[in-house]
This record gives sequence, C-alpha cells and structure tokens, in this order.
Amino acid sequence: SMDGAAPPARPAGLSAYVAVSQALGLTLLLTTGAWLGRYRGGVGWHSALQLNVHPLCMVLGMVFLQGDALLVYRVFRNEAKRSTKALHALLHGLALLVALVGIIAVFESHRSKGIPNMYSLHSWCGMAAFVLYLLQWLLGCAFFLLPGASFSLRGRYKPQHIFIGIALFALSIAACLLGITEMLLFNIRDSYSRFVPEGVLANTLGVLLVAFGLVVGYVLTRDEWKRPPLAEELALSMDFKTLTEGESPGGGS
Repeated sequence: SMDGAAPPARPAGLSAYVAVSQALGLTLLLTTGAWLGRYRGGVGWHSALQLNVHPLCMVLGMVFLQGDALLVYRVFRNEAKRSTKALHALLHGLALLVALVGIIAVFESHRSKGIPNMYSLHSWCGMAAFVLYLLQWLLGCAFFLLPGASFSLRGRYKPQHIFIGIALFALSIAACLLGITEMLLFNIRDSYSRFVPEGVLANTLGVLLVAFGLVVGYVLTRDEWKRPPLAEELALSMDFKTLTEGESPGGGS
C-alpha cells in the first residue's frame, strides 16, 4: 500500500449491515410508539399514562442508543480515536439518561397506583442491566477517556470492557422481551391467545428487538470489520511499549 494514500475504503458489506441496523432501530421506535399510542392511550407524565413512558424510554435508551454507541467504532473507522471514543461515551451517557427517565416513570407510576416494585423477573433483569450499564460506563470513562490509566492496564481491561458491553446489550434486549410479555399478560390476558391485533403488534416488536440485536451483534463480531489502528495510534503504542519496557517500574502512568 502507498504511504500517505487516502484512508482505506470501508469493507464490503459493512455499510449495508449498518444501514439495516438503523432501519430496524427506527422501525423499533415507531412500532413501540404505535403500540402505546393505538392500544395503551399514548404517553403522559403527570397522568395515568406515566407507565407508558417506561417502555418507550427503555427501547430508545437501552436498545437503540446503546446499540448505536456500540457501532461507533465500526462506523467511524478512520476518524481520530479520541473523537470516536468521546462519541462512544456520549451516546452511552445519553442512553443512561433516557433509561433513568424510564425507570423513574415506572416507579412513580407504581407508587401512585399502589403497585409493588421489583418483584418480577423483568424488573430484576432490567435493573441489573441498568446498574451494570452505569458501572460499565463509569469504568470505561475512567480507563479510556480520563488520563491516568496506564497503557498496560487499559490493554488488560479492554477485552473485559468489550465482552461486558455486548453482554449488557443482550441482557437489555432480554429485559425488554420480558417487559413486553408482562405488559401483554397484565393488559390482554384473556384475549392474547386469540391473536388480537395488539398481541400481534407487540410480538412483532419483540421480533424486531431480536433482529436489531442480531444485526448489531454480527457487525460487532466480524473480525475484518473491526476498526483498523491508525498510523498515529500504532506509533503511540510503540512509544508506550519502549517507555514501559525500557524504564524502571513504578514510573507512574
């Protein structure tokens, strides 16, 4: 390859899969809105409709935004690592904020209606996903965004960070599927088995969630689609290597 050439082209197929993921993500949000709007009365904060804010926020935050945050390193392949990293952290932070609004909505709604909290499998999986996601985000910022973590420490933590990220994305989708089932059993238990339109629409939303998760997961796990290290990153890692291996231990970060 020529030195100083244009940045390498995006690998064949990557753009198509990313486009499919975004189409699925937007369809997810529209389907959630259609279900809540047509069959559940819409959404509202200071009203009986406050509970409906919860599924909308969880699908937007814990699935769509989280999925897009994971895709950042594949989509922005040739941009500076630092700005890509900042966008990755920003999207995850935004997902956390949206999810927090959704969690507040369900607790407030339950309190106003006298419904107990945190007894269902959906609530256990959902709360575990949110708390671990927050921890993952804080650790990620501490290790990769803020100065201070040593190069070797970052290198050791990175595989864990990547694995936990994909695992939490899967757990978030699983929690959504449990939530959809719970909502249907609470609201249309008697008619659900007769393939009523609300049941079919909500089941379709579940299938779309799984499809979005699979497409994002495929893009993330294709080795040849991983972000190539840029020239300056390679030079930097070599500098770090000579520094860390050539100096006495205990020389700080």
